[in-house]
Amino acid sequence: MAEIELKNIEHVYKVGKKEIWALKGVNMIFEDGVAGALLGPSGCGKTTLLNIISGLIKPTRGKVIFNGKDVTNLSPEERNIAQLFQFPVVYDSMNVFGNLAFPLKNKGIATNQIKKRVEDIAVLLGLSKVLHSSVRKLGPGEKQLVALGRGIVREDTTVILLDEPMTQIDFHNRWVLRRELSKVQNELKITTIYVTHDQYEALTFAEKIFVMKDGLVEQEGNPEELYYNPKTTFVGYFIGTPGMNFIECELKNGTLYIGKDNIDISQDTLSKIRKFGVKFKLGIRPEFVQCCTEEKSNGLIFNIKAVEDMGDYKILTLEKDGIVIKSNVSKEIKIIENGNIWITFPEDKIRFYKDKIGTIL
Repeated sequence: MAEIELKNIEHVYKVGKKEIWALKGVNMIFEDGVAGALLGPSGCGKTTLLNIISGLIKPTRGKVIFNGKDVTNLSPEERNIAQLFQFPVVYDSMNVFGNLAFPLKNKGIATNQIKKRVEDIAVLLGLSKVLHSSVRKLGPGEKQLVALGRGIVREDTTVILLDEPMTQIDFHNRWVLRRELSKVQNELKITTIYVTHDQYEALTFAEKIFVMKDGLVEQEGNPEELYYNPKTTFVGYFIGTPGMNFIECELKNGTLYIGKDNIDISQDTLSKIRKFGVKFKLGIRPEFVQCCTEEKSNGLIFNIKAVEDMGDYKILTLEKDGIVIKSNVSKEIKIIENGNIWITFPEDKIRFYKDKIGTIL
């Protein structure tokens, strides 16, 4: 098992005379046995970082530490890692048993020990029924499990690295594979790092997530922290479906305004945000935007531009004077598209943001 620490990792790709900075001073710690994730859009540097952890890429600057030991210059084999890529890497000329047994045969393990270890891993991964089948007959999800099994069949494997392993897998089998990956991580307690651009995969798999953008870490935390207390507008919008609403607001004469309308905010909150200036962004999750089809004295009147029926709830797209926000409402509320609705923002659900600072309250 391994605790992984990344110290001031920077990496530059050279394209002709041009330098492209993929990573810009990244610091991270994945505790021993943790289920972790690198989450972010394409091009944010997460796969480059994973390949630096594995040893496939040597960083331009910085150190990779496994259990207190500097492994920056060690090969993947010397780091004892198992890595799954977007496309399953299996040996088509072998059956499932042969694929799982291959790393052990290379180490000269006794035949009876190989058989027992392979069978144990097959049970863990749900592959017992196909153990003697050709891998050519397997679907993408089962092939990924075989690739995973080939990595963890070695008892010295300390880290599992997963680089968007669901790319070629349909929705149902994604759920099955994610369940199996979680089971393996929980049972073996191997430090696991999952790279994905899919927030759902990260939030349902990992207990520690690093959200990345443009080669930097925007925020680290568990799923609850990232969802309810995003430190930047990027994290707030990237996580959540729909993402967090952000509305330009301004302090005028001791009152907070959204466009031409003032909103009810306590003096205590006003005094705290006043320290950072007069212009801010108000952030609130769609499910916390309170909607009423009847006029409310302290509500803001918005026009209903669109209604998306999600079965258990509805997503409303609301607009007023060029301000567009989303709200999740109960399916029981009768909504008329192009009609009006009154909204309020519970103060305890509001977050305030300032450009270049991030969250201020």
